[in-house]
Amino acid sequence: QVQLVESGGGSVQAGGSLRLSCAASGYSDNIKHLAWFRQAPGKEREGVATISKGTVFVYYDNSVKGRFTISRDSAKNTVYLQMNSLKPEDTAMYYCAARTQYADVWTNVGLYNYWGQGTQVTVSS
Repeated sequence: QVQLVESGGGSVQAGGSLRLSCAASGYSDNIKHLAWFRQAPGKEREGVATISKGTVFVYYDNSVKGRFTISRDSAKNTVYLQMNSLKPEDTAMYYCAARTQYADVWTNVGLYNYWGQGTQVTVSS
């Protein structure tokens, strides 16, 4: 069993930064990918970034590439999302997700076995 707990969300002005953390309890080698998703009001949940076991595979949505950085600390069972140059359109509930199998794609919500409860990010202009 895996439990994911996000933290680090908050309210910032455009251009500001936030660092999100996702702590995984019960972490094991069964987890192959960790990812960050976000969902804005009235919008579908979308993939933001993902990182694989051993950091072999790292991928970002084009909307955040160059601004966000995903990283992983296996010793602490934690994945991070450093968010710089935030824009109002980044406003959303951010979710941490994990899955126990590899796949050719990473952005499908249905592929993930475990989800955190989310942390709110609000960016004002």
